Amino acid sequence: MTKLFLITGASSGLGRAFAEAALQAGHTVVGTVRKQADAAEFEQLQPGKSLARILDVTDDDAVFQTVDEIEAEVGPIDVVIANAGYGHEGVFEESTMAELRAQFEVNVFGVVATVKAVLPYLRRRRRGHILGVTSMAGLITVPGTSFYQGSKYAVEGILETVGKEVAPFGVHVTAIAPGSFRTDWAGRSMVRTVRSVPDYDQVMNPVREHRLAASGKQLGNPRKAAEAVLHVLDVPNPPAHLVLGSDALRLIANGRAAVDKEISEWAELSRSTDFPDGAQLPG
Repeated sequence: MTKLFLITGASSGLGRAFAEAALQAGHTVVGTVRKQADAAEFEQLQPGKSLARILDVTDDDAVFQTVDEIEAEVGPIDVVIANAGYGHEGVFEESTMAELRAQFEVNVFGVVATVKAVLPYLRRRRRGHILGVTSMAGLITVPGTSFYQGSKYAVEGILETVGKEVAPFGVHVTAIAPGSFRTDWAGRSMVRTVRSVPDYDQVMNPVREHRLAASGKQLGNPRKAAEAVLHVLDVPNPPAHLVLGSDALRLIANGRAAVDKEISEWAELSRSTDFPDGAQLPG
């Protein structure tokens, strides 16, 4: 059965790969882009099936208006992939509050606005699938990307919670956590804070040098990521968290094992803070 997709940030990277795979599978895709030239190019992918909308996801009103327009003029949305986002690299102390706000405006608030705009339609129809592109950085931490990782942790938590809220309505929610994929994420799509504190050279310089050297040579294949996403749309119980890439699997497993180990080591102290007759939370 063909579906109508809404994909934000569809002009390049994983968003473009998702759009192309969906089109090749016979679906119709509305892709949001930032520039008129990108819109014209997107609509040439499969005229009549690849439909572009110019949208800044940080404009809440425009997001809601765009979704309402698609529902009224194109048709009922079956799948939304909130993909628009960008990377920020910088030591926490050196990075500015303005950079933090800008990062969250796109990576968190843009995703939330997109999901909120589409959700009432899916809930009323009692079907649909919401996917948000987070990152393995939403499940682990590494030095030099605290703002980016904070935004992705936020989206992971929000989407997992929404998924539990809407499950009774037949609406699925999946957070997609890619590892390193061969896109422009580490190149032109990344904002880098200017280095200013020499104390962080030993930590930050190797991270930045490695990321720049690896750009364009990443392990992950965007086309295969898109195939994986299409696969989970057709299973009866899709995952709440879809990790993509063997590097992401390894790093997330190692990171979670370290957290589990620390929790276990401090469990006695954790329990010592209870009232003896206190009520346990459900779950």
